Amino acid sequence: MLTQEQIDSYREHGYIGLENVLPADFVAELCRVTDDFVEQSRSVTEHTDVFDLEPGHTAEEPRLRRIKYPVKQHPVYDQAWRHPAILDRVEQLIGPGVRTNSTKLNIKAPEYGSAVEWHQDWAFYPQTNDDVLAVGIAMDDMMEVNGCLMVVPGSHKGPVLSHHENGRFVGAVTENLPRAEDAVPIELKTGGISIHHARTLHASAPNRSQRPRRLLLFEYCAIDAWPLVGSISFQDWDGYLESILRGEPTSRPRMAAVPVQVPWPPPERAGSIYEVQTTAKERPMSQAT
Repeated sequence: MLTQEQIDSYREHGYIGLENVLPADFVAELCRVTDDFVEQSRSVTEHTDVFDLEPGHTAEEPRLRRIKYPVKQHPVYDQAWRHPAILDRVEQLIGPGVRTNSTKLNIKAPEYGSAVEWHQDWAFYPQTNDDVLAVGIAMDDMMEVNGCLMVVPGSHKGPVLSHHENGRFVGAVTENLPRAEDAVPIELKTGGISIHHARTLHASAPNRSQRPRRLLLFEYCAIDAWPLVGSISFQDWDGYLESILRGEPTSRPRMAAVPVQVPWPPPERAGSIYEVQTTAKERPMSQAT
């Protein structure tokens, strides 16, 4: 469970990193299953409902950058999604009752791996309140050299920055880009987890090391946070019920005075965040060395 000091740090800074949350044998199974999916990706040449591919992906040298909605792809991911060591801590931060918003597994291959530009998750899926966060499971040691998450402490207390350019959503911050000295890495050993608020500015650079960086990401919301627009896990009552991991459903969304900018008009290029962000003019993380 979280200490009061950890809870206070999350409230103040918008993120925390926690070591030794998941047992080594469980994480090893996550890695084994993920390796199997990388092998399966050799048989595809373009994005599918399961695989999001790096540029340059080939059967001989598979470069898989994302497994889409992994909890639907294998039971071990679903077990991680529902793991009490994670959900207990999430409830300490957003209150009793948890539903999911989305899941994905982002992979940065050794000496490669697409960058993710500066953004706020909130720009993609605003809700009626912002008891919304993301948990990242470090399947490998996650260090700055292999593209760990970078965050701007305290940014969750500020505005929702524009993620629009030329009148369209581009999935990346296009104003007041963070200075390098304002960003801090969330470095973790295998089995640790990161937790960041949906409004916290974050990004990640390419993997410059000779080891992989696999990050399993789960987005969780308070059970009474209802989506306004954007990437959502439900579009009807049955979908809402299916999204609940703990607690009882409610048809009374909790409304909070939180800043919102909807991700419309949609991007010119559809697809994952990697695809959408290619339309942004400023892409500092992609040029990081």
